[in-house]
Amino acid sequence: MRTFGVEEELLIVHPVTGEPLALADALLAGRHQPASARSLNHELKLEQIETQTRPCHSYGDLLHQIRRGRAMANEAARQHGARVAAIATSPLDSNTHTTPDPRYAAMLDRFGIIATEQLTCGFHVHTSVESPEEGVVVLDHIRDKLAVLTALTANSPYWRGLPTGFDSYRTQAWNRWPTSGPSGVFGSLTAYRRIVNRLLETGVILDEAMIYFDARISRNHPTVEVRVADVCLRAEDAALIAVLVRALVETASLEMLDGVEPTAVPTALLRMASWQASNAGLRGDLLDFGDFRPQPAADVVWALVDYVSPVLDDQGELELVKAGISDLLERGNGADEQREAAVRYNNRQRGSQNQPGSPPTSAALAAVVGHAAKVTVRGTSADAHKDPAPMLTRVRRP
Repeated sequence: MRTFGVEEELLIVHPVTGEPLALADALLAGRHQPASARSLNHELKLEQIETQTRPCHSYGDLLHQIRRGRAMANEAARQHGARVAAIATSPLDSNTHTTPDPRYAAMLDRFGIIATEQLTCGFHVHTSVESPEEGVVVLDHIRDKLAVLTALTANSPYWRGLPTGFDSYRTQAWNRWPTSGPSGVFGSLTAYRRIVNRLLETGVILDEAMIYFDARISRNHPTVEVRVADVCLRAEDAALIAVLVRALVETASLEMLDGVEPTAVPTALLRMASWQASNAGLRGDLLDFGDFRPQPAADVVWALVDYVSPVLDDQGELELVKAGISDLLERGNGADEQREAAVRYNNRQRGSQNQPGSPPTSAALAAVVGHAAKVTVRGTSADAHKDPAPMLTRVRRP
């Protein structure tokens, strides 16, 4: 069975106002990391912190690792009067602070407001592959399914104090980078490397770390890295999505062995599917990954589960995934939960005078963050740090 692991980017927030706090340096001060972690000790915003899991074999093992990482990050934040929240954008308006570094300064100079505003929290799933060649086959086979993951994980309905009308506004903010979004069918590792090199030769991006495809071959690990997801509000949803990603990777590999060619869906359609998923989440229609026509979100999600069900069944995870997806579709994604938290606050404050659809106040948005901070660490325990723990790092993107 393939190993898999995840990276979660978390916001560091004020426990009362919900505002992002630029405390990453303080939280990470004095933490000595092994050499294997040093490549992750760079960049993005001081208002964020990233946790990593080790490679895992099962849903239960991964969920335990995710919860330990969240508990460890939250405890570090508490020592400085803060909390962490697994939300993909800050509901409240705030200035951002980039970690001081010459490379980050170059990015700010080159990309301006894109880099200045890039306070977004993603969720990246790494799944082991036997070789980079197999990895490219996987990229080609999964590219048309990834938008479904965006809808399932959407957890960023607010941006700088405003409702966005999107479930995953992080996707919109992130896709301003020049290499972000869906990629074409590569066909071979040689072609993949050729495209990456041509992008580097343009001089537009600084280095290979800025290859921000929705899914890519990891530069540091023998894995395929799927990057389309918002950080999940609930740890159990994060582990569920990772199981789905692993099943997608294994299904792609089996299709290769069976001689099944990847579907050559135009990249423009994939961009449309991604946009629709980030906009509608689970509330409306998604573009079906078979014919790319609108279908109810639940139908498209279940089609994805059906697609990978032989692998899930073989790995003993099918019933777990069915139960998790049923629960997620019933209660909604993180964006739905954030909006519901704002409505609950407004109802308490305004009673019967509350007008549905009225814009949330800063106090309501603070309540959203407060709710998220509580849910983020739900299921963690006081002895979370007794075992070897996930590593805390500065977020390494963009």
